Order: sequence, then structure tokens, then C-alpha cells
Amino acid sequence: MATEKPTTIDEYLSGFPEDVRLLLEEVRATIKKVAPDAEETINYGIPTFKLKGNLVHFAGYRNHIGFYPTPTGIEEFKDELSVYKGAKGSVQFPIDQPLPMELIARITAFRVKKNLGL
Repeated sequence: MATEKPTTIDEYLSGFPEDVRLLLEEVRATIKKVAPDAEETINYGIPTFKLKGNLVHFAGYRNHIGFYPTPTGIEEFKDELSVYKGAKGSVQFPIDQPLPMELIARITAFRVKKNLGL
């Protein structure tokens, strides 16, 4: 990863090896497709999408992609997420397994509805 703190998602992604960067780009594209009106930014040093507040965050690591849909996103999908390591507001998707893009899309859609009060 880059030594200077990134200020954009593009800068953040550029600090990763190509294989991990491509996975992160796939997560980013999935979130953008579900939440086209969300603003991209860097929050807590990681890529963040905002829509009337924090929507979801994601991040790359050596062995996994971290996805942070807040505790409400984790709780709503806890059964499907139970096969992954995680915590109250986060889940770890191993990079040596296919990413569950459809699940990421559904969690993001849930978070959009929550943030918009729908």
C-alpha cells in the first residue's frame, strides 16, 4: 500500500497489487451500481460511500477484503454472513474465494433504504 494517506478512492486502490486492486474495483463498481447517488470519499483511511450519512465502507488487506455496512447491515444479513469472519459492523471476505457480489449488492441496497428512511 502507499505510504502517504490517500485522499481519493482511486489513490487508495492504486496502492494495491493488481489482483487485489481488481477485487476492490469490483466491490466499488457493485456499490456504485446499487447506490449511484452516493458520494465517494475516504473516511477512516478507507473507501467510503456516503448517502445521507455513511452508507458502506470497504478496504483491502493481505488476505481479505473488508466490508463495513454498519452494524445494521451486518445484523440484517447475519445468517448469510455467518460463514465469514466478522465483527459488529464488519465482515471479511477472503481474497482466495469468489467475492459474494450479489450479497454485497443486497446489503448496500438495504443500507440505501435505511439511510433514506424507506
